[in-house]
Amino acid sequence: MRDDDTIDDQVAPKGMTGRSDDTPSSVQVGVLDEPRSFRTRLGGLLNLRRRPVRTRVALAAGVLCCLGATAVAGAQALPDEPTADRAGTEAALAERSRQAASRAEIRTPVTIVPGTPTASPTVASPTAAAPTPTATRTTRPKPRPKPTPKPKPKRIVPVAGLDQAQMDNAKEIVKAGRAMGVPRRALIIAVATAMQESNLYNYASGVLPESQNYPHQAIGWDHDSVGLFQQRPSSGWGEVGQLMDPAFATRAFLTALLAIPGWEDLPLTVAAQAVQISAYPDLYAQHEWRATEVVGAILV
Repeated sequence: MRDDDTIDDQVAPKGMTGRSDDTPSSVQVGVLDEPRSFRTRLGGLLNLRRRPVRTRVALAAGVLCCLGATAVAGAQALPDEPTADRAGTEAALAERSRQAASRAEIRTPVTIVPGTPTASPTVASPTAAAPTPTATRTTRPKPRPKPTPKPKPKRIVPVAGLDQAQMDNAKEIVKAGRAMGVPRRALIIAVATAMQESNLYNYASGVLPESQNYPHQAIGWDHDSVGLFQQRPSSGWGEVGQLMDPAFATRAFLTALLAIPGWEDLPLTVAAQAVQISAYPDLYAQHEWRATEVVGAILV
């Protein structure tokens, strides 16, 4: 039988003989942080060349068991990974997985204006219709009725050779007589008398300058006679201003006519002369037919 040392030397790899710290890499990793005294002892145990074969085998087995226990203890002695680092690592792995999965999706670039918060997507909800304002009934004030304009006097076309001024004066005589309620015959006598006295113009008097202060159409010089009927204020017919009014002068004439008994049956010239006391009593008769035509045109 060969010496144990010789067999051991032949089998042992080159370069490992005589090394007190020649241990496998796994053992070295496990005992990196162990104290130096422990490594020295372990190196002494591994120096088996001077010991018997059985002793070296037993020691080697024991050493391997100790190394395994030491490795386990070293692994347990390593500090645990901080919880925050572990969560960050897991979050990073999850983000990488999400990015890898989203590369196949079609993504639309979004332009973000700095300083402007991005609007978060919201679910469109049906908007309620704005309430329609109800029309409030406003009470408008009733418009005031417009005052009824006074009817303009009807303009009668002149007849019987008269002009418009003469026709208007004849109309005033008929109007005043109708207001008094006199018959048609009295109206004809009045118009015929005015035709003879003033030719149906409203005269003022050159003797009475006061008469010229009133509306007039001509000036006469027959004493103080004024107006359509040439009535004299000095004879008691009225004031100058009253006699210059065609309506007043007509009422004064018709009042005197109606005071004559049986005037209706008298010839026109006799009835007129009874009122006027003229120096030419027969001249009234010549105007009867024209006066009749004029009154008829006005009364139509």
